[in-house]
Amino acid sequence: MARKLAYKRILLKLSGEVLEGGKGFGIDFDMVDKLCKEVIEVKKLGAEIVIVVGGGNFWRFRDFKDSGLDRVKSDYMGMMATVMNAVALADGFKKFKTDARVLSALDIPAVEKYNRDKGLEYLSEGKIVICAGGTGNPYFTTDTASSLRALELKCEAFLKATKVDYVYDKDPMKHKDAKAFKKMSYLEVLKRGLEVIDLSAIALCRDNKLPVVVFNLTKKGNIARVVKGDKIGSVIS
Repeated sequence: MARKLAYKRILLKLSGEVLEGGKGFGIDFDMVDKLCKEVIEVKKLGAEIVIVVGGGNFWRFRDFKDSGLDRVKSDYMGMMATVMNAVALADGFKKFKTDARVLSALDIPAVEKYNRDKGLEYLSEGKIVICAGGTGNPYFTTDTASSLRALELKCEAFLKATKVDYVYDKDPMKHKDAKAFKKMSYLEVLKRGLEVIDLSAIALCRDNKLPVVVFNLTKKGNIARVVKGDKIGSVIS
């Protein structure tokens, strides 16, 4: 008898930087293949998958805020970067004969425009849905876009992929005494002002009781472990 999944429909948030692989910029297509294979294994378990990918491998406002470029224009550049990453991911899935559809909040003729009903339809047909273009508005992070899309598309959990095992009280890469939290409340994250996830995203999840799981993507099989309910990462609820 197949094991019941802890989360049947998930939103997986990937940073743009993860697509860099070892290149330090742009897209490493070996990394795209690796990610697609891992997500496909999760799909084979019976999970329904929505992906939001960031654009930090090409552009982020905070990296160029001293350039003098207008914040709104900079944010739109970042949103366009997410569309490039989403298209690359969808093509990666196609290579492995898996249907993934990009839905963009930005109006780009070559890419299908985001529509909630269309997203739900694709999910019901067993397709992977990749949401691009953030929310379509400046001043909102892809974390906030992820929480919004997760709620709109009836996801049961928001999976935030990172390079570390848990949420910590400070950067574990810089501080050996960083304290890990395996379980946290939304309110505790907000009170502490932890930077692992955008605080407006946490507030949206709190208001709608959407659990957030922060986990280490660099360990192979961890997405599947989260979906199956294994005790890895930090659960914010």
